[in-house]
Amino acid sequence: MARAYVDGFQTSTGNKEIANGWGYNSVNAMVKHWPGGGAGEGGRDAHYGFGKYAVYPGKNFNQHFIPFTQGAFKLTGKTQMAAAVMPYYTISYNQDTKNHENVANNYNSYIITDLLRKKYKYDGVVCTDWLVTGDETAVDIFLTGKSWGVEKMSIPARHYKILMAGVDQFGGNNDMGPVIEAYNMGVKEHGEKFMRERFEVSAVRLLKNIFRTGLFENPYLDPETSSKIVGNAEYMKAGYDAQLKSMVLLKNKSSVLPLPKNKTVYVPKKFTPAGRNFLGMETPEKLDYPANMNIVKKYFNVTDNPDEADYALVFISSPNSGLGYSSEDVKKGGNGYMPVSLQYGEYTATSARDTSIAGGDPLENFTNRSYKGKTVKAINITDLLMVTETYAKMKGKPVIVSVNMSNPMVFGEFEKVSNAILVNFGVQDQAILDILTGNAEPSGLLPLQMPADMQTVEKQKEDVPHDIQCYKDSEGHVYDFGYGLNWKGVIKDARVIKYKKK
Repeated sequence: MARAYVDGFQTSTGNKEIANGWGYNSVNAMVKHWPGGGAGEGGRDAHYGFGKYAVYPGKNFNQHFIPFTQGAFKLTGKTQMAAAVMPYYTISYNQDTKNHENVANNYNSYIITDLLRKKYKYDGVVCTDWLVTGDETAVDIFLTGKSWGVEKMSIPARHYKILMAGVDQFGGNNDMGPVIEAYNMGVKEHGEKFMRERFEVSAVRLLKNIFRTGLFENPYLDPETSSKIVGNAEYMKAGYDAQLKSMVLLKNKSSVLPLPKNKTVYVPKKFTPAGRNFLGMETPEKLDYPANMNIVKKYFNVTDNPDEADYALVFISSPNSGLGYSSEDVKKGGNGYMPVSLQYGEYTATSARDTSIAGGDPLENFTNRSYKGKTVKAINITDLLMVTETYAKMKGKPVIVSVNMSNPMVFGEFEKVSNAILVNFGVQDQAILDILTGNAEPSGLLPLQMPADMQTVEKQKEDVPHDIQCYKDSEGHVYDFGYGLNWKGVIKDARVIKYKKK
């Protein structure tokens, strides 16, 4: 996927090519996040101080490089390598075998120079993630500095350390002052000649991305050309087809799908409690239909009375138990760390680690980030109630569940009261309805394993794939990586043969 994505963006052909596959149709692709961003301890997010550590209990650090080394750095097209790389925020805990530094990847000379530059021969632009040189003000705020592991350094010293680690560009930094101070620090330590050469190496990398795409000679767009490209019918159809292909049919008991059109359906309204979004901004509570009813009415007659309905369509989102941290827990004397639960109902982490693998922050007076014994439930637990209450109201008539999934989830809470389950990863309502009514056949496969329960999630090693017990449904199907149904049954095509773990 990485190779195809980068090749597609960067390759120009015909009269649009300038040289070596680069040209006027090329877009510099930045791949992220080196050396892999999927191993955050406890499933926490490194945009926050509470998620600053990536851990490798399975000693599986190198496998995370594969999308880069075998994909983005080994292209089929003539451009050969992705134009830019962004390291991740995390501290790759205890993975620096040369300098033994536990500092964020943006600051780590071993991870950027020894691995990325020297071992894997990458000579494109390396750009930091945003806000990495700023001061941390709280462990649970999104828009704060993310100088993980170097919090006690001055801001200019952070810039200097990043430059010495092999980085070319500071993401989101428009202040030249600390960069000039970093330059002067280098002059003091290594001399003017050394630092000038160091800056020129980065300047060449950055300028190449402008020259190769023809932007130096002509940085302007032609509005008429743009209007023909953006939103044209051919590209929109390709995007829509991709949405159709991305959905995964998990359950289809007694071949209830596809649904005949113009039948009467019941769509329960969805309650969304007040909360905070990814950026930490407050969101109000609301009660509304979870789908665009004008679109639903193009396919079905709609009723608010389940007794009149032939089918029920229930639109839910995967469980959201928060980000794994609670300021309320801190106020009560706790360490703030909470489970990231993949189920809707109340969950107590009885089998979590007694002691976290990693920990430590200048704003915390402890290093153990364990959440063992803590209890959470999903903010959107009402989504589960939508399914179970609709099942009761329908009195045996089919209940079709559409899940907008942003994380793996425990299906055991509602699978048995669902006749069909269709999973999507953020698509248009029309695409969902086209699958449900047979305008298109489902063809997607699960890109992740679905856990049998939260106990197997706790035992899972953050850095190891395919290591959980998967959920088995009432039809005998196991929700494993590479599983999916079409109208005939379980899909067993070339993709499954190629990618399914033996």
